[in-house]
Amino acid sequence: MPNPQETIYDAIVVGTGISGGWAAKELCENGLKTLVLERGRMVEHIKDYPTMNKDDWDFPLRGQLPLKEKEKYHTENRKWAPGEDSAHFFVNGIDHPYQETKRFDWLRGYHVGGRSITWGRQSYRWSDIDFEANKKDGHGIDWPVRYEDIAPWYDKVEKYIGVNGEKLGLKQLPDGHFLPPMELNCVEKVLQKSLSEKFEDGRLLTIGRSANLTGVVEGQEGRSLCQYRNRCSRGCPFGGYFSSNSSTLPAAERTGNMTLRPNSIVHEVIYDAVTKKATGVRVIDAETQEKLEFKAKVIFLCASAMASVGILIQSKSERFPNGLGNDSDALGRGIMDHHFQVGASASVKGYLDKYYKGRRPNGFYIPRFVNLDQKTKNKNHVRGFGYQGGAGRHNWSLAIAEANYGKDLKEAILKPGNWQIGMNAFGEVLPHDDNKVTLSTDKKDKWGLPLLNFNVEYRDNELKMREDMMAQAKEMLQRASFDDVNGYDNHSKPGSAIHEMGGARMGHSSKNSIVNKNNQVHLVSNVYVTDGAFMTSSSCVNPSLTYMAFTARAANHAAKEFKAGKFS
Repeated sequence: MPNPQETIYDAIVVGTGISGGWAAKELCENGLKTLVLERGRMVEHIKDYPTMNKDDWDFPLRGQLPLKEKEKYHTENRKWAPGEDSAHFFVNGIDHPYQETKRFDWLRGYHVGGRSITWGRQSYRWSDIDFEANKKDGHGIDWPVRYEDIAPWYDKVEKYIGVNGEKLGLKQLPDGHFLPPMELNCVEKVLQKSLSEKFEDGRLLTIGRSANLTGVVEGQEGRSLCQYRNRCSRGCPFGGYFSSNSSTLPAAERTGNMTLRPNSIVHEVIYDAVTKKATGVRVIDAETQEKLEFKAKVIFLCASAMASVGILIQSKSERFPNGLGNDSDALGRGIMDHHFQVGASASVKGYLDKYYKGRRPNGFYIPRFVNLDQKTKNKNHVRGFGYQGGAGRHNWSLAIAEANYGKDLKEAILKPGNWQIGMNAFGEVLPHDDNKVTLSTDKKDKWGLPLLNFNVEYRDNELKMREDMMAQAKEMLQRASFDDVNGYDNHSKPGSAIHEMGGARMGHSSKNSIVNKNNQVHLVSNVYVTDGAFMTSSSCVNPSLTYMAFTARAANHAAKEFKAGKFS
C-alpha cells in the first residue's frame, strides 16, 4: 500500500463539522481526491449514538452527570454542563484546557461530525442589512461580498439539507427554499396575534426555520422525516436533522474520493516560500503522539473558528513570522459571539384543555425589528437582535436547543402543568480588534501544543443592547396579557451562545484582513478558511447556514481553480 505521507492529495480538509462536511462533499463530488482530517475519534452514523433511544428513566442520575465527571467540565459549568445523554459529544476542560485573560466559555466537540451532531439546527439567511452594516456604521471593515453573491449558495444548501419554515417577505430575513413549517401551539399563536396587532414596528412571530426534515429532499440517501422526539443532540438514527454524519460525509464517501482519518491533530499549514503556496499540513496522531505530514494542492481549514485561527497562528515561517498570511496583524482579532441568556418568561392562564402532539424540536422565532430604518432606530445602541422561544406545559426553555443541556430531565415524565412561555434573545456583537485570541506563552496541552488564550469581552454597545433585549421581551409578554412576567439577564460571557466567530476575517485587502471574497488566504491562495473564523461581523441570526453556503461556494471555486492548474 502507498504511504499516505508520500501521497499528494488534491485537497486536504481539516475538520468534519458543519463546514468540513460540506467542503468534503463538494470537493469530492468535483472529482478531487480529498484527505479529511479530524482531531477527535471516529463517530459512525447510528452505530455511535449510544443514547439515541434511551428514555429519561434509563439514565441513573436522571440526566445529570456524576459530580466527579461534572467537575471536568469546569468551564462549561459556568452556564450548563452536558448531561448523561450527550456528554460523550463534548470535550472537557481538564483534558482540553485553554487560557483566559478575560473569560470565554468555549464549548467544543472533538469527534467526526463535530458540533453538527449537537447544533441547534436554526437556519437563517443573512441579508444585505448584515453584509452592509460594517460599512454603514463604521464598526469593523467592509465585507467584500453582498447577499446576491451568496444567495445561490444558500439555495443549494437549503435544498440539500432540508430547512422547514414559512416565507415572510422580510428585508432583514430573506426567504429561502422551505419544507412545510412546523406548527405553533395555541399559546404561541396568542403571542403571534398580539405582536401583529399591538406593535407598529413590523415585528412578528413565526415558527423557527430549522434543519429538521418535514418533507422529502432529493439526494438524501438514508435520511427520513423528523420523528418529533427532540433528542437531536444525542445523534438521530433517522437522519431526521442535518448533520455531517448523516448527510455530507456519506455523500463524500460515495464518490470514492474521500479518505477520512480521525485522531489527527492538525497544528500547522506548511508554506513554500518559492511557490508562495501551501504544500500540506503537519499533524500529531492523538493516540500515538506520532508526528506526520500530509501533502495536498489545496487546503481547507474547517476545524471550528478558534481552532482554525490557532492553526494559522502556529503556521509560522520566515515569510510569515506572525502566522500564515498575517501581514495585517488581523489574525486572531475581531472575535465575536452572540448575546445569550437574556430575555423574559411568563405564566399563562387557561388553555388547560389544549396540548400538542410529540416533542417539537423547534421553537418560535421573532426576527430583528430594531435599527432597520429611521422608524425603528434605537438611540442607545447600533445593530439588532432576534428572539427564540417557546410555550408549553413544561419548562419553556427546552424549545431553545442551546439551553437544553443539563436540565432536570425528570420534568419530561410529569403530568402537564400550567402553560408557560418565554423567549431568549440572540443579539449582534460588534467586531473589535482588541477582542482577540493568541497563543499561550507558558502553557501547552498534552500534545505539546500551545494553548489558546482568550481576551474577549462585551463592550458598551453590547451592554446597552442587553438592557433593550430584556425590556422588549418583557413588553411583548405583558402586552399579550400574560401573567407573572419576569425579565432576566444571566450576564453570560462571550462563547456561551456557542456561536464563536472571527479571527481570520474576510476583507478586500491583505492590509486589514486574512481571507478574500472567495475565502482564500490573501497571500496564500491555495488555503481556504470556511468555518466561523472568516466572519467579518456577526449579524444576530444563527450562523451555521451561512458557514455552509460560503463553504459550498469556496469549495466549488477551489475545484475550478484546481482544474485550471492554478495550484500546481
